[in-house]
Amino acid sequence: MKRVKPMSDQIDRLGKLLLVILPCIVVSACTTARVEDVRVTATGILDGEGVVIMARSYHLGNETEDKFIKCVGAALARGASALRVVPNSEFVDALFPWFEPRTAPSDTKGLPDLMARPGVAETIARKGVRYVIWLDGDTERVAGGGSLSCAAGPGGGGCFGFAWWTKDSKYDAAVWDLTALQSAGTVSTDVSGTSYLPAIVIPIPLIARTRAKACKGLADQLKSFIVTDEFA
Repeated sequence: MKRVKPMSDQIDRLGKLLLVILPCIVVSACTTARVEDVRVTATGILDGEGVVIMARSYHLGNETEDKFIKCVGAALARGASALRVVPNSEFVDALFPWFEPRTAPSDTKGLPDLMARPGVAETIARKGVRYVIWLDGDTERVAGGGSLSCAAGPGGGGCFGFAWWTKDSKYDAAVWDLTALQSAGTVSTDVSGTSYLPAIVIPIPLIARTRAKACKGLADQLKSFIVTDEFA
């Protein structure tokens, strides 16, 4: 008869294995990021001028995550070269209905006609909005594997196993200059990272925060893009 090893022995073996690979996991549970920009026209911003962030609809009719937009706005408004960020809802309400999802201009070719409408240019000037930043993108889980099981019994419970998953955060920001009535260019970021969840009784999540890193990278590059005029 084949002898079945006690559960305690199996747990001990799993524990020793995870203790060996855990340092490698900690090192590798990181992200890789790429941030790029393409400049079309000169930029710059004066005292009193600000930006507003808008969500650009994308595949399946969804919109860029609301939390990500708020994250980028908060990052733009603090730190070195901080920008004045006009709240999205305040801007949309003041210009109703011209920046509602169904009526907002799809490209800069429609800006001259929009600015010619009664009260539009005056309202934008009053709000001090120089640039509209259109955000598009999402965070997706692109791979994963492993197994994790949890159980409870008279002697207690716990989780055992190992799982991993990879996420990719891709976002693009199109910058429109409402003074020049044209596109100033685009800024994009692509961050990928693998998270790990080893468990010896208690799960130990090692999370690669791709969305947070994409937010910071995009905001930092947008600041540089808007504040610095590379054509000067």
